[in-house]
Amino acid sequence: MNILVTFCFFKMFTSSLNIGAFQFAQALLFTIEEINNSTDLLPGVSLGYKIYDTCGSIVRSVKAALLLASSNEAVSRPSEAPCTKPAQVQAIIGETSSSPCVAIATVVGPFHIPLISPYATCACLSDKSKYPSFLRTIPSDYYQSRALAQLVKCFGWTWVGAIKSNDDYGNNGMATFTETAQQLGICLEYSVAFFRTDPPKKIQNIIEIIKCSTSKVIVAFLSYFDMNVLVYNLSHHNLTGYQWVGSEAWIFDSQTAQMDKHHILDGAIGLSIPKAQVRGMREFILRLRPVNISGNDILTEFWETLFCCKFKQSNSAENLKKCTGHEDLSGLQHSYTDMSLMPIFNNVYKGVYAVAHALHKIFDCNDTCNVYNVQLDPLRILQHIRKINFITKEGDEVYFDKDGDPPAKYEIINWQPAENGVVDFVTVGLYDTSLPADKQLNLQNTTLSWTQNSTKVPVSVCSEKCSPGTHKVLQKGKPVCCYDCIRCAEGEISNITDSISCVRCPPEFWSNDKRDVCVKKEAEFLSHEEMMGALLTAASLGGTCMTAVVAFIFFTYRKTPIVRANNSELSFLLLFSLTLCFLCSLTFMGRPSEWSCMLRHTAFGITFVLCMSCVLGKTVVVLMAFRASLPGSNVMKWFGPTQQRLSVLVFTLIQVVICVLWLTISPPFPFKNLKVVKDKIILECALGSAVGFWAVLGYIGFLAVFCFILAFLARKLPDNFNEAKFITFSMLIFCAVWLTFIPAYVSSPGKFSVAVEIFAILASSFGLLICIFIPKCYIMLLTPEKNTKKNIMCKEAHRRF
Repeated sequence: MNILVTFCFFKMFTSSLNIGAFQFAQALLFTIEEINNSTDLLPGVSLGYKIYDTCGSIVRSVKAALLLASSNEAVSRPSEAPCTKPAQVQAIIGETSSSPCVAIATVVGPFHIPLISPYATCACLSDKSKYPSFLRTIPSDYYQSRALAQLVKCFGWTWVGAIKSNDDYGNNGMATFTETAQQLGICLEYSVAFFRTDPPKKIQNIIEIIKCSTSKVIVAFLSYFDMNVLVYNLSHHNLTGYQWVGSEAWIFDSQTAQMDKHHILDGAIGLSIPKAQVRGMREFILRLRPVNISGNDILTEFWETLFCCKFKQSNSAENLKKCTGHEDLSGLQHSYTDMSLMPIFNNVYKGVYAVAHALHKIFDCNDTCNVYNVQLDPLRILQHIRKINFITKEGDEVYFDKDGDPPAKYEIINWQPAENGVVDFVTVGLYDTSLPADKQLNLQNTTLSWTQNSTKVPVSVCSEKCSPGTHKVLQKGKPVCCYDCIRCAEGEISNITDSISCVRCPPEFWSNDKRDVCVKKEAEFLSHEEMMGALLTAASLGGTCMTAVVAFIFFTYRKTPIVRANNSELSFLLLFSLTLCFLCSLTFMGRPSEWSCMLRHTAFGITFVLCMSCVLGKTVVVLMAFRASLPGSNVMKWFGPTQQRLSVLVFTLIQVVICVLWLTISPPFPFKNLKVVKDKIILECALGSAVGFWAVLGYIGFLAVFCFILAFLARKLPDNFNEAKFITFSMLIFCAVWLTFIPAYVSSPGKFSVAVEIFAILASSFGLLICIFIPKCYIMLLTPEKNTKKNIMCKEAHRRF
């Protein structure tokens, strides 16, 4: 039993015969014939067809669609087998352009007639709320646009121009490309649209925009009709040197390549439908003979155009030979014999088979189909088409997603000029949306040809890349791809190219000179190895040695009057304390540690109090000695050697108690100062308790001032060996040094504050040593005649008169 199920195929035939459209029609006929001859698919059911000439007109496309939806017409080619049911349209294969498909889908959608397009790629057609019955066997431009944006990003092009067809295909495709490009950091310098029927002035404006642009990459989302018009106009201006990135509508079109006589598109790269072969289709297309189909005006015109002959001779065709209808197509060099559009033929093939498999399922076909009890309904056919999943004889899996789209897969094509002047469409990669996101774009290790036959990837950026150590600052009023590279500030780095900001280094690190790496800050402290530290160490050791020499001299001359008259016990104790003062300055040098921080301040405080106690004791002895020389005075019994030792001990113990409290409550500790010097770590000893530190200094200052007052009062007492005037001068130096020390210590940065403290210790120690002991050493060593009891007694006698 044969049943006629009618297909309708829309394609344009203009006043001059469109060879590609004719090939599509032949692909449809081949597929229907193959299905009708199959015993596995729809056995006993014959498929028929209708072919409409829309001439590329949306109006004619809509008219044909309305005609199909409202009536049943006689078939264009009557079937030899008898039909048991009236012929009715069950599916429409076509159109091959997006805009006509939008119009047709709008018309047939309410009738649920399946519309399957092999070549309409507009992403807008995936909207099932508007076009519920539309399906296609070619991927949506949504995926192609995103793939083009990723391809542009892959080659580092961030500053590009864009040209699109002013129709649904171009506008929707470029909108998705622009959105994806912005997400990937690609900027459009310009985006212009035109249609092939636009006046020449508009196309001329586009050419002027290209000439004035700075971008060297042009993304062309154009139909091959519009691309041909553009190439024709560009040829008159010799606009070479631009890298073209193309959509599938023209990147694999041989006619466009043939038109490019000036090699404007050399090196173009873009996306194409994967190559395909359908066994038997090429032979079927080339087996066409007009003698096999009588009364077909289109075929007659096609044959006469193909072989430059006439079936019916006339006076106007005297120079043309007569057509026989048996001419051989296989040896003809013509675009009709060019099978470069086989991927589209394959899409036609898949679309027809999708309908056949849906009918096979509806008729519940096994050996035969149950066609008698089945009422064909376009909605039912549409629902089954959406659910089909089959493998073609070439091994391709065919199915539709929820939007009526097939899985997206593209080949990346590169135009490589050959020696004979033709263009080789070389596959250089793949784009497959079924793979993980990071593996969808795959460029093969193939040498690509670029514009002007260069093997070097062209550069198209608004601003050069910012090297590590700099960051991008956007140029005012320009897109985000236009920026200046500004060097990172001190203490900040950027270690990647095109960094949008600089990162501040961790507190203990600092940026290097190139501002691309954080390096550990140099630790700074007062060291013995540096010049300043070495000088202070030498001064400290020199003072220690000098004190030892003085002590040796005093010990040698300990029985002489000058030593005995100046309280030798306190003198030796004072020399011992001065030795400790000189040595304690060494604890301030080197890397601070927990113990050194506690030792340096406590040792300094205790040794200086011991020193001040001895000086104070010697001063009191001078005053008491004068009082004791007065008639009837016995004051010396109240400040004898025992009282002197006890006073020194008490004064020193008070400082010890202060230091113990300081160390117990909040002791000094090592501290990394990161604020004084930005690029260095100052290792210093934090005071812990500032009250403890200033209590130690204050107690020393109190003893020094008290000693100075007493010495000042006793400076003019008549005595040949009166120490009071020397003590007064030494205390004056001591107080001046420490009064100067306070502001200098507070204002000195880093290790210099330590150096100031060491200098104050050494200066005050040298002041005491020189002022109190050097005059005595001078007498003992250089003027020994004065170091006699007679000289002392003489002065005493003179004083009593």
